[in-house]
Amino acid sequence: MQQTTTIQRSFLAQKLKDYKELTKFRLSMTVAFSAALGYMFGTNLTMIHWPSFALFVVAGLMVTCASNILNEIIEKDTDKLMDRTMGRPLPTGNMTVAEAMVTAGIMGVLGVLILSFRFNLTAGVLSAVSLLSYAFIYTPLKKVSPIAVFVGAIPGALPPMIGYVCASGKGEIDYFVALMLFAIQFLWQFPHFWSIAWVRYEDYLKAGIMMLPSASGKTRLSAIQSIIYCAGLLVISMAPYFMGFIGAKSACVIGITGIVFLWMAIDHFYKCNDQSAKKVLYTSFIYLPVVQLALVFGKY
Repeated sequence: MQQTTTIQRSFLAQKLKDYKELTKFRLSMTVAFSAALGYMFGTNLTMIHWPSFALFVVAGLMVTCASNILNEIIEKDTDKLMDRTMGRPLPTGNMTVAEAMVTAGIMGVLGVLILSFRFNLTAGVLSAVSLLSYAFIYTPLKKVSPIAVFVGAIPGALPPMIGYVCASGKGEIDYFVALMLFAIQFLWQFPHFWSIAWVRYEDYLKAGIMMLPSASGKTRLSAIQSIIYCAGLLVISMAPYFMGFIGAKSACVIGITGIVFLWMAIDHFYKCNDQSAKKVLYTSFIYLPVVQLALVFGKY
């Protein structure tokens, strides 16, 4: 009896681990956090309806997880070729494609329906566009052209926009503000993903994936692209202050964070090595939540 219980616990632990890998749960939580901050920016924190907020986070997390599962299904054979991904549940055979498809279908449909009918149709449409474009346009395009990063940045920038739209409920939506939140996350993704592509360049080559913007690979021609986008990001991220949405203190935080991010990109351009690329990557992890939190609390 005790042995049976031990086996059951071991099976459950492995299954939970597989689903954590399948949904890229840590990444999905990061995306949900970004969407949550977009929601908070669109409402008054002192009047927020927490049950609705919690439901939004769960629905957004389901859509994100579904997107990641479909991505792993499509890239099952590709993942076998890379050191970073060969241990995922589909390449190893720990989970069948059928099980993954059912899970993605349930999560995706439920998430989109909740966002559509509990909040508004615009949010539901945007979440469906995000899911489908990420899985069926961005994912296969990664093996065709570096333009995949641009295409993938569109669904990748939608979460805070969807959060803001959901906070508006079924009322009037300020699409200028929604697009502003979209633009910040859209531009942020380029130096973020290019730094990942630089560090994992050799691993990506094994699978025939070219993510760096230059065909020459790890060169200054690729590195200078991050400078351009970081500079654009610095300008766009200050727009909320000049439009009167946030105060001076938050604008200072956003400005300083943006300057540091830009400096890391410039440093990478001059050094052009893996260490400088990692600095851009680590800075990008800090940049986005700091800026989005500054936007949320900058209204008060």
